[in-house]
Parts: sequence; structure tokens; C-alpha cells
Amino acid sequence: MKSRLRNITVTLEEHVARWARLEAAGKDTSVSRLLGEILKQAMLEEDGYQLAMRRALARKPFLKTDGRYLSRKEVHDRANLRGHERPDLRSRRG
Repeated sequence: MKSRLRNITVTLEEHVARWARLEAAGKDTSVSRLLGEILKQAMLEEDGYQLAMRRALARKPFLKTDGRYLSRKEVHDRANLRGHERPDLRSRRG
């Protein structure tokens, strides 16, 4: 099924319009189609980002916190991350 295309008017600064004309000519297309493709790509990227954000926020947290941000020390506390304490290996040096 082919999408219905809509005409719109776009106002550009002269140097931007010049770039668009050159870019379109280099791609053997019209400025209108070039801008349409650029906008479509931006829309798809934004939609993909929003979907990924919703998925990430819907996941259950893998760290147990009380809702506050972890301190730097807590973030790097690997023993706590594993859920158990490891003996201090430095104390074994003789």
C-alpha cells in the first residue's frame, strides 16, 4: 500500500536551501523528496528511541535500591552487587 503524500511549504535560510539543492542534485532527486526522506529518517529514529526507552523503563530493576541514586561507592561495590560478601583478599598477604 502506497502512502499518501502531502505537500507542505518550508522556509529555509539561503545557505541551507543551496545545500539542499546541491544534495538533492547529487542524489538525483528533488529537494522535496530529499527533505521528506530526511524527516522520515528522523521520525523513525525518534520512534525507535522512544520504544527503547519505554522497554527499558518497563523492566524490573536488577539492583535493590530505595529509589535514590546510588553513591559512587555503592555503584562500584561488586561484592554487594553479587549479593554476598567476599573475604578481603588483601588481609591474606603475608
